[in-house]
Amino acid sequence: MKRRDFFKKGSKAAIAAGILPLASSSCASQKSITNTTSKDKWNHLGKGKIGVSNRKKEIDFEVVIIGGGAAGICAAVASARNGAKTVLIQDRPVLGGNASSEMRVHLNGVNNIKGKAERETGIIEELLLLNRFENEQESFSVFDHVMYDFVIREPNLTLMVNTQAVEAIMDGTVIKSAKCWQATTETLYTINGKVFIDCSGDGLLAATAGAEYRTGREGKQEFNENFAPEKADGWQMGATLLMSSKDMGKPMHYSPPSYAIKYTHEGAHKRRKFAGFQDGIWWIEVGSNDDIIADAEINRHKLMGYLHGVWDYIKNSGNFPEAENLALDWVGSLPSRRESRRFIGDYVVSEKDMTQHKNFYDAVAFGGWSLDEHNPGGIENISEPPSYFHYHFKSIYQFPFRSLYSKNISNLMFAGRNVSQTHIALSSSRIMATCALQGQAVGTAATLCVQHATTPKDIGTKYINQLQEQLLRDDAFIPNKVANDNADLAKQASTLFADSTSSGNILNLTNGISRDINGEINHWQSKNTSAEIQLEWDTPLNISKIELKCDTNLSRNIMMRKDSRNDALYGNSIPKEMLKTLSIQGRVNGKWIDLGGINQNKTRLIKFSFDTQKVTAIKINLKETYGAKKIKLFEVRCYA
Repeated sequence: MKRRDFFKKGSKAAIAAGILPLASSSCASQKSITNTTSKDKWNHLGKGKIGVSNRKKEIDFEVVIIGGGAAGICAAVASARNGAKTVLIQDRPVLGGNASSEMRVHLNGVNNIKGKAERETGIIEELLLLNRFENEQESFSVFDHVMYDFVIREPNLTLMVNTQAVEAIMDGTVIKSAKCWQATTETLYTINGKVFIDCSGDGLLAATAGAEYRTGREGKQEFNENFAPEKADGWQMGATLLMSSKDMGKPMHYSPPSYAIKYTHEGAHKRRKFAGFQDGIWWIEVGSNDDIIADAEINRHKLMGYLHGVWDYIKNSGNFPEAENLALDWVGSLPSRRESRRFIGDYVVSEKDMTQHKNFYDAVAFGGWSLDEHNPGGIENISEPPSYFHYHFKSIYQFPFRSLYSKNISNLMFAGRNVSQTHIALSSSRIMATCALQGQAVGTAATLCVQHATTPKDIGTKYINQLQEQLLRDDAFIPNKVANDNADLAKQASTLFADSTSSGNILNLTNGISRDINGEINHWQSKNTSAEIQLEWDTPLNISKIELKCDTNLSRNIMMRKDSRNDALYGNSIPKEMLKTLSIQGRVNGKWIDLGGINQNKTRLIKFSFDTQKVTAIKINLKETYGAKKIKLFEVRCYA
């Protein structure tokens, strides 16, 4: 494969000084990130001549999560909500990773199975729903702030932005601390923790810990993968730089900058199309056959040149008259990376695990985006298609917990594109909402590690059912796994009935399956715009929590798109099916008392907590949706 060299004069030497070494011993000697105050000549006019205050700090947490993309956000929120003292460390000023305003990639997930979505639920859906409430204008910059609010409102969760974890401090095979450099405050933090989760994508912390990893493409024979190359090689899918344009209502001139790389489209493959170019072109992409992390700044510069070269072609070649009034209104400067390190767990997920829908006893997440092998050379190999194939799944596949923790570092887990999988498997599971499901799984597992004073490996062997049950309770979905929480008192109700039914069965609310799937109905739906559901017990029992799962139309995606698409597969508003207003009552000593109410519900998983009441019945008054004429529920749970 031919790669052109646009750097003739020492560009590699120019960036080498900015690369941190990966070996733990080397990182320990990095003087550039430690504070030396003996030569500081600060003259504080308010206090007199003083030295710089101590900017080395040490903080203790139970769970330490590196990387604030979709996976890291969901891991951190899951960990905090389940009771662990948690910190989320993000090296950028904003959260969201590739979905942030810095990169603006659609937060895709399963997206489309058999012409219908099988959308993710749980924490990632809660975040996307909140964005529909708080960001009706669909601004990526506002989405940054929605994500920020979503994280910092959690009482057990501390957020540290502009902070990079640069070194793992080890005690044998256990990570004791993460050395972190916060650039904005010139502070070197030592973050102590019991469990560490690397959701950063590139996985610098995990690499400095000595966690085993690989890069590149496996050969066909290693995992018997149909879509793998014949022999292993070093190629990794490239990073992309996006842009967006605006119709100015008049002809707009464009002159490319000095670093633009001339683009002609001559000899380009017919599948390199320009549809939707107004919102960016994903195949402006550069990969690597070697160290894609070390090449990051070289590739960033190339991508900026290619982006402007392609836009120059669109504006000035005469082939796109529809672009006459368009002008760039945003240009990315931070490429969106698809692939680098893949850390090795107790199981390596491969192509056939997905295509043959392997049933894992330790399944904790799912995916369904197509296997999507990009052209390794990206835009530097325009004679070949930008993506070689899409293997479209007919149903979703499982992802096992054994692929989400390190095989050789005992308290380290992963979520995102750096998990234990082959290159071909990565081509599907790298999608952000799939990574988010992995994040919720490991964040929940981390709290179990703390509670049981054990390792992720032990969670996978001794406590896997507890992990799966908690994920299902928290509205994650695990294919082929039916919830059976012994603490759920709704399952003990002697009678469960509704005042009307138009579809489904009221008993579906306790059948352990919280969505309609594979053509099977698992819901109850009323006949009217309001309804009542009642649970009865033969003897009084104590209840302090009631949890419901309502309808948010999982056949329609709700992630924000640059084109604000609104059709059968994508919705750009609050799902009209979602329950808006409801209240609950309990029968105590023969009389109904109010236990709680919500006037503007914003989540699929609806929770009520109240002082413990000894009841013989619970009545759920469903009053209003966001526009649907009937009310649909999938689950009711009650807890002491």
